[in-house]
Amino acid sequence: MRILIANRGEIAVRIIRAIREMGFVSIAVYPPDEKDAPYVKMADEAYELSSPRSFLDVREMVEIAIKAKADAVHPGYGFLSENPIFAQALMDEGIIRIGPRPKTLELLGDKVEAKRVAIKAGVPTLPSTLEPTKSVEEALAFADKIGYPVVVKAVGGGGGMGIRVARTPEELMVARNIAAKEAKQAFGDERVFIEKYLERTKHIEVQILADDSGVYHLYERDCSVQRKFQKIIEEAPSPALTDEERERVASYAVRVAEAVEFYNAGTVEFLYKDGRFYFLEVNPRLQVEHGVTELITGVDIVKEQINVALKGSVTFDQRDIKVNGHAIEVRVYAEDPFSGFLPSHGMIMRYRPPGGPGIRVDDGVAEGYIIPEYYNPLIAKVMSRGRDRNEAIIRLKRALKEFVISGVKTNIPLHLALLEDETFIEGKVRTRYLEEKMAEIQERMLVEYLKSLAALAVALSLRPKKEKLERSLVSKLFARFSDMRIRRR
Repeated sequence: MRILIANRGEIAVRIIRAIREMGFVSIAVYPPDEKDAPYVKMADEAYELSSPRSFLDVREMVEIAIKAKADAVHPGYGFLSENPIFAQALMDEGIIRIGPRPKTLELLGDKVEAKRVAIKAGVPTLPSTLEPTKSVEEALAFADKIGYPVVVKAVGGGGGMGIRVARTPEELMVARNIAAKEAKQAFGDERVFIEKYLERTKHIEVQILADDSGVYHLYERDCSVQRKFQKIIEEAPSPALTDEERERVASYAVRVAEAVEFYNAGTVEFLYKDGRFYFLEVNPRLQVEHGVTELITGVDIVKEQINVALKGSVTFDQRDIKVNGHAIEVRVYAEDPFSGFLPSHGMIMRYRPPGGPGIRVDDGVAEGYIIPEYYNPLIAKVMSRGRDRNEAIIRLKRALKEFVISGVKTNIPLHLALLEDETFIEGKVRTRYLEEKMAEIQERMLVEYLKSLAALAVALSLRPKKEKLERSLVSKLFARFSDMRIRRR
């Protein structure tokens, strides 16, 4: 069996590993400037794309799959993973697509239609327009009816794009236009709808797998730590749910999946507040944060995706699925947390990922790798597993302090600050938590940054005089820290 991975970076590495363990042939695709990337070197075969944009080019990706004599294609996440046209094009060529069927992708790609399905299945939802709003006036009329605040959402959106919150009619007029423009630019679809915005909620999602026999769930993940509607930290299980609530939200997810005749892997997302769940959407693909679910259930979700696609069945029964321990994941990005989280492009000069008990690192970089400007600057996903949540937090902090990355800035100081925050430790984080506590978190980030500089200064002071240049760099970093302290005041 020859499987092509229509993706790059850490998720391509993750899929290649699963393919290799199953005894199949892995085929990578890469843009011209990534021929030496780790995922390309790991694959059994590799084919060059014409440009970085080719990961979004249905025709070119299908042509390469044919040229490579691929029996199947795994799309990973992002890029073409939810594109029904790509899925159908592969099927038309007799190539197996590892993921949900085209008709499911088309239905769930429309958030309004997905909401209708949830309502029909008896799953709770928030009040919203059940048709895209055609004008600002229509949006204002609906908002007046249900009351502010409201949120404007792209019908075909994802990844936190095309979403704007409005608390007044004036804000809504601006928010609708901005969301529509973002949606058109990101998804080629400017349609938006209006939904009641619920304050102080948690973001809960349920991992599902479905085969010819039915729908299975692997329990939930808590993805409430977010910035601009994008997830930063994910954990499983949620520290906020009771066992009864855990079973209830899983049953809701299964109900929605059955209503759309779901097949393969996906995630059903909900908002949670005061013991109640509200359906948000279904992501018909592998999620970035799938690893934390694997750590607490022992199920290899990527292998199960392949098994379902090739054999029509998963390798487990629902009765086999138990929650064992606690897992947390942080996304390490090449970005500067002290300068508005701007991307930090450039070459990775030193790279030593952490290890030890309970630590898993999914990455796709190495020393000498250049963080490109045209992709999401994700470096690695660092995951910890413990017998309980406290042990998982302790192990994750230890791992992040061991992580050595130089040449680019990273958001590791942010993660260390969050893991020390009392609200996070108590499991009381809500989706706007980071926004509300950013000033306090930034102070803690600066402290963690100073500690790391002090450790580096001590290490360099013990080295030969040829390290004078590096010690000079540390002095400059201390000066930068002092300057940031002054500006914060």
